[in-house]
Amino acid sequence: MSNGHPNLQPFVDWSWCASNPRGYVLVDTRWYLDGSSGRDAYRAGHIPGAVFVDMDKWLSGPASREAGRNPLPDPEVFAQGMRESGIADSDVVVAYDDAGGVIAARIVWMLRSVGRSAAVLDGGIGSYPGELDTNEPKRSASEFTVRGWPTALQADIAEASSGQYRVVDARNRDRFEGHQDPVDPRPGHIPGAVNVPCRENLDSSGRLFAAERLRANFERAGIAAAENTIAYCGSGVTACHNLLVMEQVGLGRGRLFVGGWSQYGHAIDRPVETA
Repeated sequence: MSNGHPNLQPFVDWSWCASNPRGYVLVDTRWYLDGSSGRDAYRAGHIPGAVFVDMDKWLSGPASREAGRNPLPDPEVFAQGMRESGIADSDVVVAYDDAGGVIAARIVWMLRSVGRSAAVLDGGIGSYPGELDTNEPKRSASEFTVRGWPTALQADIAEASSGQYRVVDARNRDRFEGHQDPVDPRPGHIPGAVNVPCRENLDSSGRLFAAERLRANFERAGIAAAENTIAYCGSGVTACHNLLVMEQVGLGRGRLFVGGWSQYGHAIDRPVETA
């Protein structure tokens, strides 16, 4: 597959986009845990030229107690979403949100996991220096080949709770420690997991901290390499941010427990830790 950026890093900044004006497809993936409409946010103003890709329609399968809130979609569904968005096999995708990339990381992880070239726009919509647009671009339907999700980059609930892997939880500390959980049935975390909140990868402007600081955050949690590491969050969205950050700073590629706490929390036979 030839795309002109075979070694694209997981994160790029706006200066990279400005220097490659025709070298990528810009994708808006805003999505909100409280159910607010990402599409409405997109229509109210987006980076010019960006297409909207709906998390619930194209980037997630049907929710269930057994699979969690945002399981991976059928590969056919994902491919259809990419085609209808005008994203082709050979396209480079740069995805953004309004949350520093913790939502956009999902589509980037999905694309990269099946061998496509994709990156998160560091700083998200706030990093764009110009005026936002309300016009929706018309991209022609494209060819996007169906590829199955690679099992080597995923982990299931048994592996995540086996004690044989370093398990890192991307949720905010209050949810990890079990002080509260607004969306899942039990507070707490998988026993033995460590907490590296994905939002603590970002400075106050929503941009990544320097690589040295990011590496140190993971190393303090006992993660010196992504090998043998499983990442999870509530439902397999923001955990992708931790996985991409680990790759960005040279720790390698870990595995995603897609079901996350929304699956584990419903498995009432499995133990929970708090604090």
